[in-house]
Amino acid sequence: MLLAAVVLALYALVAVVVLTAPYTDPFNVIARLAALWGFLALAIAAILTPFLREIMKVFGRSFLSVHHTFAAVGLLLPTLHPVTFFIGAMNPAIFIPVFSSWSGFWAGAGRPALYLLYIAFAGVVLRKYIPKYWRWVHGLMYVVLLFAIVHGNLIGTDFEDPIIWALFNTLFALVVAAFLLKRWRMMRKKTNTLRAAEPGFSRLPR
Repeated sequence: MLLAAVVLALYALVAVVVLTAPYTDPFNVIARLAALWGFLALAIAAILTPFLREIMKVFGRSFLSVHHTFAAVGLLLPTLHPVTFFIGAMNPAIFIPVFSSWSGFWAGAGRPALYLLYIAFAGVVLRKYIPKYWRWVHGLMYVVLLFAIVHGNLIGTDFEDPIIWALFNTLFALVVAAFLLKRWRMMRKKTNTLRAAEPGFSRLPR
């Protein structure tokens, strides 16, 4: 239950930082909290991917059940982020990616990240129809997190807080580490499978 407690503590910490900041506009507060909580959910979902067996032991549920729970939250809240800003400002440009300049694109990288998030989610929904490609499509989730963390570091108001800055950049570093660990395990498994298929291969007794 330690992991579950840590996750809840992270959500509570983010809420405390956002809600105690000196902002009176409720739309601004909701939008910021939705963005941070959404990133947190997506990052946790990505970090957990190499630990299928451990997840079952900690949460008492299958990996997919836990993963999909975080992913669902990570789909809903990032959507709420620009929608809330739109309601407050009534400016549809909030949804349009910026391609006029390199710096403008990355400052507003949260906009294309939202569309890539939907595409990555669609890859899972349509996996029966694209069995060879759905993992590649779903892998866009890592691009989403990259775009989101750059966006947050460049113009995110809450990233001026050292706690938020350290927490979310650490989370992204853990996402990268989990991605590399997962790929390393897959390569090792593939190598062992190929070796086992070689003529004359015999497994030594342990």
